[in-house]
Amino acid sequence: MIEIPSKLIDKLQTSEKIVFFTGAGISAESGIPTFRGEDGIWNKLSPEELANFNAFMKNPKMVWEWYQYRRKITHNSQPNAGHLAIVEFEKYFPEVTVITQNVDNLHRRAGSKIIYELHGNIEKNYCIKCKKRYDEDLNFEDGIPKCECGGLIRPDVVWFGEYLPVDQLRKSEEATISSDIFFVIGTSAVVYPAAGLVYTARQYGSFIVEINIDSTEVSKICDVTFQGKAGEVLPKILDEVRKIKS
Repeated sequence: MIEIPSKLIDKLQTSEKIVFFTGAGISAESGIPTFRGEDGIWNKLSPEELANFNAFMKNPKMVWEWYQYRRKITHNSQPNAGHLAIVEFEKYFPEVTVITQNVDNLHRRAGSKIIYELHGNIEKNYCIKCKKRYDEDLNFEDGIPKCECGGLIRPDVVWFGEYLPVDQLRKSEEATISSDIFFVIGTSAVVYPAAGLVYTARQYGSFIVEINIDSTEVSKICDVTFQGKAGEVLPKILDEVRKIKS
């Protein structure tokens, strides 16, 4: 039985700006493997071999094979009840922002309007030489895809050792600072600088709500913590929102 604390209901009554900060946990509910945890990808594969620029330059074929495998998983996955509930929040609050560490594009496919992707998007690509974008399906028939300038095309995701997209991080920080409620959903909150947004929310007085199947590093600074799945908890919170707004 999921019970919504009265202090969260009170905060929902007066709030206008809502931020959802999401991690791999919400995507796991759509069948996409997480990177950490008991069945995490990094328990089976080395990130140094598959998710950094040097690895790509050394063996682009192997890296692309892995990303094509991951793309197939995401293409076969669908937004779940958690993603859809987040979209529904847009009907009741003036400003709803999604800040995600996920690269699977499920928030956009669900219909969320304002999305900041801190770690990129697995469905997008660009040339490492001239930076031309290649966001359509790539042709692998002739081997590793190359740009018309001759440069290698890579997935538009943030690899280990790379900086987050400056514009996405800046806009995420601005949304966090001005938020009334900051939802932390399905993230282990250990990957920086993204995880630092939770502490920024705390610093600027946002009401922090965590939804995760396990406790995390940031649980102790949250105002409300739900131990459960986003696809089960968010619809319950949304029911309370509907009552308030009606």
